[in-house]
Amino acid sequence: MAPDTVLEKPAPSGSVTSELAVSGMNCSNCARHVAEAIQGVPGVTSAAVQLDTGRATVRWRTDAAPAAETVLEAIRKAGYQARVILQPARAGTHDGPVASPLVGWKFNVFFGAALTLPLMLGEWALGLGAIEWFKWFGFSCAAPVVVVGGRRFFVGAWHQLRRGQSNMDTLVALGSSVAFGFSTWGLLAGWTGHLYFMESAAIIVLISLGHWMEALAGERAASSLRGLMRLRPPTARRLDTTGAETDVPAVELQVNDRVALRPGDHVPTDGEVLEGRSAVDESMLTGESLPVEKSTGAVLYAGTVNRDGRLVMRVTATGEATALAHIITVVQRAQTSRASIQRLGDRVSSVFVPIVVGLALLTGLWWGFAHDSALQLSQFLAGFLGPMHFPETALAAAFIHAAAVLIVACPCAMGLATPAAIMAGTNAAARRGILIRDGEALEKSGTLTTIVFDKTGTLTRGRLSVAAFEEFASEPASVGSAREIAAQLARPSNHPVSRALTDESDAAKPGALDELPPGSGASLERRHSPQTPIAALYRDAATTGVEQWRELRGCGIEAKLTGVPGAVFRLGSLRWLGECGVDRTRATSFAEAWSAKGATVLGLAQDQRFLGVVALRDELKPHAADVVRQLVAQGKSVCLITGDQRRTALAIAQSAGIAEANVFAEVRPEQKAEMIRQLQQRGERVAFVGDGLNDAPALEQADLGVAVSRASDVAKEAADVILLKSDIQAIPEALGLAQATLRTIRQNLFWAFFYNAAAIPLAALGFLSPVVCALAMGASDLIVIGNALRLMRRTFNSQA
Repeated sequence: MAPDTVLEKPAPSGSVTSELAVSGMNCSNCARHVAEAIQGVPGVTSAAVQLDTGRATVRWRTDAAPAAETVLEAIRKAGYQARVILQPARAGTHDGPVASPLVGWKFNVFFGAALTLPLMLGEWALGLGAIEWFKWFGFSCAAPVVVVGGRRFFVGAWHQLRRGQSNMDTLVALGSSVAFGFSTWGLLAGWTGHLYFMESAAIIVLISLGHWMEALAGERAASSLRGLMRLRPPTARRLDTTGAETDVPAVELQVNDRVALRPGDHVPTDGEVLEGRSAVDESMLTGESLPVEKSTGAVLYAGTVNRDGRLVMRVTATGEATALAHIITVVQRAQTSRASIQRLGDRVSSVFVPIVVGLALLTGLWWGFAHDSALQLSQFLAGFLGPMHFPETALAAAFIHAAAVLIVACPCAMGLATPAAIMAGTNAAARRGILIRDGEALEKSGTLTTIVFDKTGTLTRGRLSVAAFEEFASEPASVGSAREIAAQLARPSNHPVSRALTDESDAAKPGALDELPPGSGASLERRHSPQTPIAALYRDAATTGVEQWRELRGCGIEAKLTGVPGAVFRLGSLRWLGECGVDRTRATSFAEAWSAKGATVLGLAQDQRFLGVVALRDELKPHAADVVRQLVAQGKSVCLITGDQRRTALAIAQSAGIAEANVFAEVRPEQKAEMIRQLQQRGERVAFVGDGLNDAPALEQADLGVAVSRASDVAKEAADVILLKSDIQAIPEALGLAQATLRTIRQNLFWAFFYNAAAIPLAALGFLSPVVCALAMGASDLIVIGNALRLMRRTFNSQA
């Protein structure tokens, strides 16, 4: 395999990933630049860059041909080097180890400290700095530190220079070179003043220490994502046709394979339970603390843990097609996304290094050619800032103060201000079962004024049951009773209302009523005309053919039945039936009574003949009223939008604590986006909370879309924020976390700008020595990352 190609590994799902070793990365900012360069290549879906291992994983779209050369060239243009990581099984050779930046910084710190500490002790404690032999000792100790420890800075600066760019490596290389070069010249020329060998070595050591600690902190910030990546076990127990178990690598599993799960096993891939019953811990994906009971037909997700029973599962998805892989992709995309608030920092960073180099040059010229005026100004300011020892000569002052300006400037703090907070915030959210799509979603959360809730599946449980059924036909239709016809029309549909009707019909067949579980419809109220025989309600209408069936969003279902030629049967909202010419008068009292109880009322008609009416009830989710109360206390307006009749919507809104004026009823799915647009035209900043079913237009239209979803739906959502647990208590927590992350970004940006605005003038005036500058520069990065890491430890609510 050619060294300039990328190894492409087809995943079981058909997608392709590429593994690269990247060199030249010295800090988290470098890793971010590499990830952005890779993601700028057409066809790349995500890029995960690991600073500690120096590796990058590139995931390609299944419909795109991997552009290996383009990726490598993009990395080179960014100022870094990349090579292929060969796979022994395919290449037949062993790929060499990838040098970790963490190991390199650790070496710099310990190797450099061993040579620098004696110089500090000699100068600061023993006062040997002016002795001739100690100057040569300083040279012999500083030279290895600058040459060996500083090699990474010099190589990085050279790569940037070759491409007409500059970064922090440029400043460190220039600063340490100025201090060491001036001291070497002074030593060889017999300079009698102070030499700065200790300072030149300390610059390398202290900045390496800062990078080392920064990398460690960055790894901690990415710990949740790493934890997600480690959830899937390396092996699985595959069952053959005889039922015998064989341990195989999890990556070899194929769709429809059978896998055995013992108590304590991690689920290797997505699947469906075929045999057994057990409790499964899904907290690592959804944040739900209680295990979920699983039995035949239940869905299993890769990475979850089987607790207390043996299960046999059928594989339904593998590799990049699993819910876990989709979640990882979302988190990775969020961590590498760019918020608009970052643009100011990016614009400043792009010209920061040339400006600092120019300021350092001006500082050197000022102290060198106008030494008296510079010294006079600094001594005047020393009366306010504290006493300070200045170099003895103009030449020394020019070199050392210029070096101090180069060293103290910190472009990394500005570059890391936003990404560090986004990484910590999205990881903290992922631990709680909250997925945030990108940095822009975080920004939107800070300006919201109105929260609009969809009803079914969001404020309510979304599990409807038939509460009452009234028939109006004087005699049963030739194809069955009104209840049977309704079930037949609903059976092809996946809508929650349709499923409730078909489930009730199946349960109501002869002998089924005594076996119904609580809440399945056994306690429903039945009202029938005297002419309708009860036995007719339980006839199996499965043999009745359904023709020209179609489902109209927000309206209902219409179809023809083979037993009634030419007739059109409709099942749907009373409003829609009225638009089709059906007289709804007979259903008025029934609809008013059940709508007042918060039930959804549907009608059934044959052409213009009203056959019956059904009421379906849904329960308000626990804590829904508390969530609404928290949001209202925040000063936010809370609205309810639903396709139900207004009486039904008002009953639900009253239970949830939503004002009557904020209820929008009888709104079709395609009209929800228009309602949100109208709120936005009034100047409102709107968040829409839906269950993801038929809500994509509204989620897209809203300033912030929040989907109360399932893990398997992550890849399909159009939302900015996805809640993997259905409890809407997570909504205030999600908004609070997003707002806290946005606040952290602003704090970091303020600190980065304030630090540089204060430190550079102080260094130019001689109040900061190169050693202090190196320490301050490293500390500034740590402050930014440490502030971001606070998000990992905090608890959040809507007032965060």
